[in-house]
Amino acid sequence: MKIPQMITAELRRLTSTRMSVLALVALVAVPILYGGLYLWANQDPYGNLSSVPVALVVDDRGAEVNGQQRNLGDEAAEQLLDSDTFEWHRVSGEQADAGLQAGDFDFVVTLPADFTDAVASLSSANPRQADIELRTNDANNYLASTIGTQAVARIQASVAQKVVDEAGLTLLDALHTIRVSLVDATTGATQLVDGLGTAKDGSAQLASGSTTLADGASQLADGNAQLSAGANQLRDGTAQLSDGAARVADGAQQVAGGVDRIDAAARQVGSVAGDAAAQLPQARADIAAALANAGLDQARIDEILSRLDPVGQRLEAANGRVQDTVNQINQLDDGARQVAAGSATVASGAATAADGASALADGAATAASGASALRDGSAQLRDGATRLDGGIGQLQSGATQLRDGLASGVEQIPDTDDATRQAQADAISDPVAVGTSSVTKAQNYGAGLAPFFAALAGWIGIYALFLIVKPVSKRAVTALRSPVRVTLAGWLTPAGLGALQMVGLFTVLAVALQFSFANPWAALGILLFASATYAAIVLALNVWLGSVGQFLGLVLMVLQLVTAGGTFPWQTLPAPLAALHHVLPMGYVVDAMRQVMYGGDVSRVGSDLLVLGAWMVGGVLVAAIGVTRMTHHRTLRDLQPSLIG
Repeated sequence: MKIPQMITAELRRLTSTRMSVLALVALVAVPILYGGLYLWANQDPYGNLSSVPVALVVDDRGAEVNGQQRNLGDEAAEQLLDSDTFEWHRVSGEQADAGLQAGDFDFVVTLPADFTDAVASLSSANPRQADIELRTNDANNYLASTIGTQAVARIQASVAQKVVDEAGLTLLDALHTIRVSLVDATTGATQLVDGLGTAKDGSAQLASGSTTLADGASQLADGNAQLSAGANQLRDGTAQLSDGAARVADGAQQVAGGVDRIDAAARQVGSVAGDAAAQLPQARADIAAALANAGLDQARIDEILSRLDPVGQRLEAANGRVQDTVNQINQLDDGARQVAAGSATVASGAATAADGASALADGAATAASGASALRDGSAQLRDGATRLDGGIGQLQSGATQLRDGLASGVEQIPDTDDATRQAQADAISDPVAVGTSSVTKAQNYGAGLAPFFAALAGWIGIYALFLIVKPVSKRAVTALRSPVRVTLAGWLTPAGLGALQMVGLFTVLAVALQFSFANPWAALGILLFASATYAAIVLALNVWLGSVGQFLGLVLMVLQLVTAGGTFPWQTLPAPLAALHHVLPMGYVVDAMRQVMYGGDVSRVGSDLLVLGAWMVGGVLVAAIGVTRMTHHRTLRDLQPSLIG
């Protein structure tokens, strides 16, 4: 008997009666129903969360936030009610508790009475967190707790974003105001630096001038001291001069009186002498006349007159001397009068000079005292000007640092407009934008589970088929047919039926559920190859262990259900189960299906198929060895039915 004949004989047996056909059709439909219905039910659960009933309780009393009366609980409630994240119902606390207990609500979100007040405290000296209360009832749905936690996290993020956005905008506006003030301060500091530069030049000049003034004041003090000493001497001298001038004036008056008397006598003598001299020619003429009358001749008269001429000459000479003397006495009298008047004037001036010298002495003493004070003050001024110059230099250096620091501060604070600050506040409130870029991406939640449940449905389908399909033909074994042909016939029959199961399942996934496949034909081929591999494994178990092997097939299914990594990553498994992930075939089927369904790394499919091929070949070889043993060794087990079924 050849392989096709043995396959045909088995198929005839499976379709010999109407019940047999119904049983075959039902078992062929098992993986289609299992995989299709489960994936249909879980096709997009996150997209239907808007149908999940959730109670929202707002007990918030409101509070003052940034100078305005706000109720953040009501604001958050309005946003939630307008959203389609869940089927929100704003109810009272009592209604929420009753609904949660009765199963009308999957979970309850409560915004407490101090919600706004707690948010407002963030800008106070005693900040505290605002609470959002989540109440769940696992008796309604265990996953409601997880979903509720995500919902509260979204509410928390939404409120935090709103608060941070407003606070960030307030902060940025304040920074802008500070920047404007810093710009003004920088301008003022620049003017201050320029003014201090001018002041520094002036202080340097002041220091130099005060030094010169101090030196001059010192010289002036010394000179005034000398002046005071000289003025004292002058006062003493002028006092003596005044006394002497007074005595001289008195003597000059006396001299002038005596000279006046001498001048009067001299005038008389001069007058007499002048008269005598004036009478001399007349006397000479009278003598000549008398002598002539006396009878003397002219010669005798001339002789006598010649004797008188020397007397006349001496008289003329004497008169000249007398007149000169009189003139000199007149001049002496005038001089004496002038001396008397001048000595009186000198006496008066000497008295005035004495008074002035005394005043000068007193003023010089005062000037000396003032000059001394000026010297001390100018010395202090010099020292102060020097310190002022150094202080202004330090002040200029500090003002320069202040200007540069203010300018640096201005540069570090960006100059933004209202729109930019609003954009910055938005970015601060939501600083991280999650950019998702996927090498491969599943269409939806159901498509994400499809590789796992398709692989699992394939095993379930093969396992169900072996409930009615005979692993090997007893007639062929009894007839001592070729063990290899018997084994291939026993494998190809369930493998063919399993192929029908996989074609039906793939049709449901691609057409009914409209899952997208990057490589549809490769996906179908992997399902067919996986089904054939499962058939070889379950065949080997049945050939060697019979009904016990069939049971072990169920155990293997359970092990692969938890180790295939179809839902959570296999790395989360306990170490023994993680080790089985690398051994059992279903994990490789899941990995290969993901690559061809989502458009992943096709090279990984080759290694996955090699592992599956090793399982397939190994299963067929082990089954062939078991069939060979059956053809050569008969046991009671081969003649009696199994206790299990």
